[in-house]
Amino acid sequence: MYKLVGRTVFVTGASSGIGAACVEAFASAGARLLVCARRIERLQKMVEKWEKTFETSFLAFKLDVSDHDAVQQAIREIPAEWQEIDILVNNAGKALGLENSFQTRLDHLDGMMDTNVKGVLYVNKAVIPGMIERNRGHIIHIGSVAGRWVYPGGTIYCATKHAIRAINEGLKMDLHGTEIRVSSVDPGLVETEFSLVRFEGDAERANQIYAGVVPLTAFDVADAVMYCATRPPHVNINEISLMCVDQSAATMVNRRM
Repeated sequence: MYKLVGRTVFVTGASSGIGAACVEAFASAGARLLVCARRIERLQKMVEKWEKTFETSFLAFKLDVSDHDAVQQAIREIPAEWQEIDILVNNAGKALGLENSFQTRLDHLDGMMDTNVKGVLYVNKAVIPGMIERNRGHIIHIGSVAGRWVYPGGTIYCATKHAIRAINEGLKMDLHGTEIRVSSVDPGLVETEFSLVRFEGDAERANQIYAGVVPLTAFDVADAVMYCATRPPHVNINEISLMCVDQSAATMVNRRM
């Protein structure tokens, strides 16, 4: 197995949900965590908690992955001892609204495209050259079953996750001949802040998404990420798709009401 002790793992969108769960999973395995999020105050509080829990190092910084120049600058200014990133978990992403594609608010459309697609490409662009130079590394994308099925009201979000699936597949070909691994972990229903953000703080509407269902947790997804990351160096897990037992397709959900 690939040992994580002392490895440097960079997790984007680390202040909550799947990102935070991935941080805890890697930290428990002895990795050093480079973490970023837009909500730096929240992230710093998380880091304070993690530092008391895990015997490893953390470095946190504020970053909006949809800002190309900010991404380039942030990676350039990482202290020398953190520059050699072994694993990148490209987690930052969002879903906004549930309208028809032609009725989607422009800020929602741009927010999803800029973060979910361009943000991933910007971070890859900043991090991968160093991996190529060292001829080692692993990029793990957090995708979604929305990258396999489109559902009503999710056209724009699903399009972004279809793009991640294409980026994941294409990036492996772009890196053909190197020792760099490329994976995607694609979950279905996961109970995090995801739906609360999607519905702009409407907790009642967000809770309806998970009503009568035992959904995945963020730690279930982090476990799949860890599986990808800990395979022997010659093994590349191209993609993992996981859903809770109550879900069989994007909109096929068994609600125990």
